[in-house]
Amino acid sequence: MKILALCGSLRSGSLNAAVLRSATDLFVPPWEITVEPDLGRLPFFNADVEENDLPEIVAELRARLGASDGLLIATPEYAHGTSGVLKNALEWLVGGGEIAMKPVALMSASPAVTGGDRARAWLTETLTVMGANVLADGLRIPQATRKVKDGRLTDEPTLAALRDLLDDLARAVAAAREENPLLAP
Repeated sequence: MKILALCGSLRSGSLNAAVLRSATDLFVPPWEITVEPDLGRLPFFNADVEENDLPEIVAELRARLGASDGLLIATPEYAHGTSGVLKNALEWLVGGGEIAMKPVALMSASPAVTGGDRARAWLTETLTVMGANVLADGLRIPQATRKVKDGRLTDEPTLAALRDLLDDLARAVAAAREENPLLAP
């Protein structure tokens, strides 16, 4: 199974990047995870550019998504929504259709007690409109600054919840493949 992972934060000390690193630590063969290196390299979405001269970096992102079985997204919460960088990436992905019917697991880590609930709700709505199969239960990590050390999750209950989310994603990928064998990359 191939999973593409997106981090909606560009900060070097990002809590969400730490959660994604911890998720990659939990992946074992036959699982394969590719973390998109830097959504900040994508140009601002422009429909004219998409239609007339798709940037190579966008074509590569779409190809990685198309070759994946599922998507794992870690998002911060800014102003009750997701980050601009993640929103921009999703706008580039709308027109390609690679996300349609793809299982998607959402995570959010926040220093706040809400754990990024509003950002995950915003993403769920957006991804559903895009045709993705968003898992009902995402992972919220409130007060994440207490649960991350040296760039990794260290809180055992949170790590167990992360394992559960990854297991849910694996089951969703298996179910999608069983339902429609043409979905396998």
